[in-house]
Amino acid sequence: MKAVLTIAGSDSSGGAGIQADVKTIAAHGLFAECAITALTAQNTMGVFGVQDVPPAFVEQQIDVVFDDIRPHAVKIGMVSSAPIVDVIADSLSRNKAENIIVDPVMVATSGSALIATDAIDALVRRIFPMAAMVTPNIPEAAVLAEQPIASEDDMEAAARAIAQRVREACGRAPAVLVKGGHGANRPGQADDLLLADGELRWLRGQRIDNPNAHGTGCSLSSAIACGFALGQTPEQAARSAKEYVAGALAAQLNLGRGSGPLDHMWEYR
Repeated sequence: MKAVLTIAGSDSSGGAGIQADVKTIAAHGLFAECAITALTAQNTMGVFGVQDVPPAFVEQQIDVVFDDIRPHAVKIGMVSSAPIVDVIADSLSRNKAENIIVDPVMVATSGSALIATDAIDALVRRIFPMAAMVTPNIPEAAVLAEQPIASEDDMEAAARAIAQRVREACGRAPAVLVKGGHGANRPGQADDLLLADGELRWLRGQRIDNPNAHGTGCSLSSAIACGFALGQTPEQAARSAKEYVAGALAAQLNLGRGSGPLDHMWEYR
């Protein structure tokens, strides 16, 4: 059985973060490992508290995982501070990690901020150059590209700008998946844009009418990491992950008083 390591924050309500990642990885038939970067007190209504894990302990979690059950892919989610970004980069580099998928989590579904400004710069400088793919949503892509996004043309320009920003820093660029769930698409559509090997590809999909989308981005990036662990190409991994999340949304799970979680095990019901 192949293993996938998720490095992210814990969601006490179980819908996003580490908990969503572990469920997603298990749903793909792979072995889930985790290194927790932060504890959050949250539910479907919002984030009520965040407690960072000491950077040295984040690093230790990663090191001992690689020392024993080496992961075939790594997903990086919520990283709230620059010091934690630095130890993650150091550990992954030291352990020669492969197939790194970065979900630059900046704001929770509820609208709560989850990352400091200096951590965004550290992510771009230290983690993005190591990544096989980065998966920002439209608001995150706008921050990373330093330009507004209001159309599909804007999504294409932002993807290229993000890739170029990383290329200027290290000489190479990861694949960039700009997730279209926040709009900028045709009505009734939820189209994502993949920039890989210099080529733009639209991953078209119907928008699913479901207000319960807590943890959608976490689940998508974890599913992509599973695809990489299984030897899929960037496009194959992105497409299969999109299908998985669409099914989890279409299952119409309804828990909590706010934006509820997905049904990660929908394929098994």
